[in-house]
Amino acid sequence: MLEGKLEINRLKEACEEAKLKGRLTKRHMDSLTKTFGSRFLNAWRAVNEGRVKKYIFKPSGRTVWIVVGRRRDYLVMPAAFFCSCNDFYYNVMDKKAYLCYHLIAQRLAESLGLFDTIEEEDSFYDILMKEWKKVTS
Repeated sequence: MLEGKLEINRLKEACEEAKLKGRLTKRHMDSLTKTFGSRFLNAWRAVNEGRVKKYIFKPSGRTVWIVVGRRRDYLVMPAAFFCSCNDFYYNVMDKKAYLCYHLIAQRLAESLGLFDTIEEEDSFYDILMKEWKKVTS
């Protein structure tokens, strides 16, 4: 459990500094690569490829984060440290890992302002949530 807190704190520290500086420093890149390995590299690729999306539904103002993954779009709930991907269900839930790459990507993208904002009518919320919540094997 302590290891998980350390990982999350390293990501939080890197994101806070990235937000202030507008970029991720080499020190943080190295630290995150060492901490998360391929999860960080995949997350960084997703951020740089513009695959992190912030949906804002109107007029309610509900916000949903999505990371476009390899197989489909994944619902990310940063406040709950939740993602709808298989890695989350099989590795994060079993405490083999503490964050999937989609959660890391969302945090980095939000800190750096490197995400697309998509506005939709509230009438599309249920339709899109149904799609994003689908569990695939």
